[in-house]
Amino acid sequence: MIKPYHNMKQFVVVLAVLAILIILLVGLISKSTDSTISSGGVIQVVAAENFWGSLAAQLGGDKVHVISIVSDPNADPHEYESNASTARSFATANYVILNGAGYDSWGNKLLSASPNPSRKVLTVADLLGKKDGDNPHFWYSPTYVNKVIAQIEDDYIAIRPADRSYFQQEYRNLQISLATYQNRILSIKKQFGGTPVAATESIFQYLAEAADLSLVSPIPFIYAVAEGDDPPTSSVVTFQQQLESGQVKVLVYNEQTVTPLTESMKKLAADQSIPVIGITETIQPPDTTFQVWMNAELINLENALNANALGQ
Repeated sequence: MIKPYHNMKQFVVVLAVLAILIILLVGLISKSTDSTISSGGVIQVVAAENFWGSLAAQLGGDKVHVISIVSDPNADPHEYESNASTARSFATANYVILNGAGYDSWGNKLLSASPNPSRKVLTVADLLGKKDGDNPHFWYSPTYVNKVIAQIEDDYIAIRPADRSYFQQEYRNLQISLATYQNRILSIKKQFGGTPVAATESIFQYLAEAADLSLVSPIPFIYAVAEGDDPPTSSVVTFQQQLESGQVKVLVYNEQTVTPLTESMKKLAADQSIPVIGITETIQPPDTTFQVWMNAELINLENALNANALGQ
């Protein structure tokens, strides 16, 4: 038979001990759960676009699982609309990468809809000191790409300090791999720096600057097309005159943003025997890496510039 407690102090002590044991047990369970993220499990990463997703995957290796939301080669990324599957990915992510500058504002809405203080978020525009209204095509700047991968490496180490050396090695490997396309930019700069070129929208602006190509197409035109707006009539006239005068040596267009106006500019350039090349906003084909995609586009650009030089 269990004897009743005769001493109230003894009863209080027992309750206190039980309470401490419960607190310790909860702490151990919580610590065990946290460790699946910080040292044991795979870091769940969501990138709003596949160009950042490709870099994040290469930096993380087998320590991360990356989901890239926008990757459809037949769609304009500016027009993406989120869905329930995307919302779930954001809600369960340990790390989210957004482009920012208004390019993927749907991502901010999803983050707000599933607040999580332990989730780390990188907004590239904020990292680069950019804001809405600035040219959001940051991945076409090699300087910006290098800043972003350095930040992703730092964030991975913050999330998983125990794997610092692993992430550092993956970062060095990626730097070596990126050098191929970034050196090609320098080669184009050395050979064709100052060459006047045109583009149907602002996607090419950062790359033109990196290669020291003179982007002469009217800024109001290329920014309006990028935003899906009608360019001012005066900018259309100026652009047509540039193509007809022979001033432009190569025309670059965005394959994922096609309008009757951009098609007419392409035709006008072709009629003037101006080489025309296409580039894309997202990685094409989607299953290749960022640097292979970029290098292929640069080879096309280099060939077009060479073709123009030979034709003169």
